[in-house]
Amino acid sequence: MTKQSLGVCYYPEHWSEELWNDDATRMKQVGIEFVRIGEFSWSRLEPSRRNYQFDWLEKAIQALSRKNLKIILGTPTATPPKWLIDFMPDMVALDKFGRPRKFGSRRHYCFSHEGYINECKEIVCKLAERFGNHPDIIAWQVDNEYGCHDTVESYSLAARNAFQNWCKEKYQNIAHLNQSWGNVFWSMELSSFDEIELPNLTVTEANPSHLLDFQRFSSDQVIKFNRFQVEILRKLSPKRDIIHNFMGDFTAFDHFNLCQDLDIASWDSYPLGFLERSPKSDKFKQEYMRIGDPDFQSFHHDLYRGCGRGRWWVMEQQPGVVNWAPWNPIPAKGSVRLWTHEAFAAGAEIVSYFRWRQAPFAQEQMHEGLLLPNSEPNEGYYEIAKVKDELESLKSVASSSFSPIALIFNYESAWAWNIQPHGLDFSYSQLIRTFYTALRKLGLSVDIVPAEVSALGERELIIIPGLFSVQPEFIRFFENTKSTILVGPRTGTKSSNFHIENKKNSNFLSLLGSSVVRTESLRPGVEINIDNNGSFIHWREILNGESSLEPILSTEDGHAAFIQNKNIYYLAGWPNDQLAEHVVKYLLSKSNVKTLNLPNNIRVRDNGDKRYFFNYGAKSINIEHLIKDSEILIGQVSLNPYDVTIVRRSEL
Repeated sequence: MTKQSLGVCYYPEHWSEELWNDDATRMKQVGIEFVRIGEFSWSRLEPSRRNYQFDWLEKAIQALSRKNLKIILGTPTATPPKWLIDFMPDMVALDKFGRPRKFGSRRHYCFSHEGYINECKEIVCKLAERFGNHPDIIAWQVDNEYGCHDTVESYSLAARNAFQNWCKEKYQNIAHLNQSWGNVFWSMELSSFDEIELPNLTVTEANPSHLLDFQRFSSDQVIKFNRFQVEILRKLSPKRDIIHNFMGDFTAFDHFNLCQDLDIASWDSYPLGFLERSPKSDKFKQEYMRIGDPDFQSFHHDLYRGCGRGRWWVMEQQPGVVNWAPWNPIPAKGSVRLWTHEAFAAGAEIVSYFRWRQAPFAQEQMHEGLLLPNSEPNEGYYEIAKVKDELESLKSVASSSFSPIALIFNYESAWAWNIQPHGLDFSYSQLIRTFYTALRKLGLSVDIVPAEVSALGERELIIIPGLFSVQPEFIRFFENTKSTILVGPRTGTKSSNFHIENKKNSNFLSLLGSSVVRTESLRPGVEINIDNNGSFIHWREILNGESSLEPILSTEDGHAAFIQNKNIYYLAGWPNDQLAEHVVKYLLSKSNVKTLNLPNNIRVRDNGDKRYFFNYGAKSINIEHLIKDSEILIGQVSLNPYDVTIVRRSEL
């Protein structure tokens, strides 16, 4: 098993060479074992075309190596230098309004531009040839945060040409495409693949089938871009792990598919920034402004554990104030430690902080690091020093066990409901997390899995909210499985071509002898009461009245809300928190899964032989009834605000 360790993101090119040795010494002292470098340094590595300057990087690596620090080296392709933009100005992406994404920040490139791809191959090859067999380089990070700043989609000429070829390969003949897209509507029929335009700058909304295929294409372009770098690194730097750092609440490309080419999935965890950007209420944001949403980070831990097939890291953990949210509060004392332990409890191999020292210049100068710009320790520095000692006493290793509960997450569904929300506030990710939070409040760990039969196995409970299109093998699997299945609203309502699904036995409701006859979206403040067990919000469906099934729950206006046939259940709307918790409790009461009666703001996670308790609230809470006679390894029975207690598991 892999020892759980701490890391940090470091930018030697930002600092005088005289600081490097001292920085390495201090990193080691505070418990850092892994250092990520290089991912934004292209202008220093290649200051002019084919003029490679790698000696400074060699010296930085040596400074870190002398202190036995292990290195994750980033490929610098997220920040092409100015000379390259001037050399091929059409390599930049165009946004949906046709405006160039210009030089002057980062991610200013189009995934479809072949000239840029060739330049990337050159720099990645040169780096791998120079450093690929260095004994202290243990992993590579490919690029950085694919899609950040809305950069997955490009509306450039290069993207249009590539999309035409993609469509030709998929559909083979234009008649097939016309039929699949429903182009007879509004006389949108095409005569050849060369006539295909990108779905922007249309008078009103573009065809949803066209939009969905463009998103599929854009996702495939990211995967293709990632793959050529991986192939170079596999060849020139064998036996090193290859990683990418994904983001939170970001769905513009299929992370499950991209991760098939990686060894490890990682993500960048900024709890306070994500909360401020979220659609949560002001009351919720005020309550958790210094600690973050109790379930947002853990959801992504589980998601990226699924993407990484059990292996995952936090590549960038928030260590203090960030700079990019609408408001940027100071984290509560203890929060950095809590976030770190929660990642380790979810099976992370490494938690790495962004960044070592706060930059005094440029766009991120207000983003705090473990050190202040003058090199004095910031609050987060002292918290990770405490984590270092705790990790040593715990002798923690990454553990990833099979959960009896699976929650299906599907990127294509996120694209579809973004294209056609049918209600301004319909968010696939928010719908998924409604069910996830209900499970977390019961003390349960969850596997987040793709919409593939091979990822399911035999579970006690499988939850499928809002799955855009259901493949036939899914229906066959659920006809034969013994697992309890909870199907949520909008599941299976469209074909893969984005048409209303009318085929018999094409969705889960066919297994219930029912169907959706009408749907409605609900404006904020409107709720449909469900037998005083909560309500539908945002979305609800009217099921046909011909089913012989007696509803388990009904709406206040007399429609079936929650129905069952054998082991398959259907919930005909978006549940508020109360209803989601009621439904989940109802289903689990019929299973072999043990739940916990957790106090408000307490969350629980198991990792191997240890159980972790986290207090996301501002008041101390006694958890003696949860710990019972278990051995306390860290913490105490009275769990302080933003604190952690870890026990050795017994039969709790």
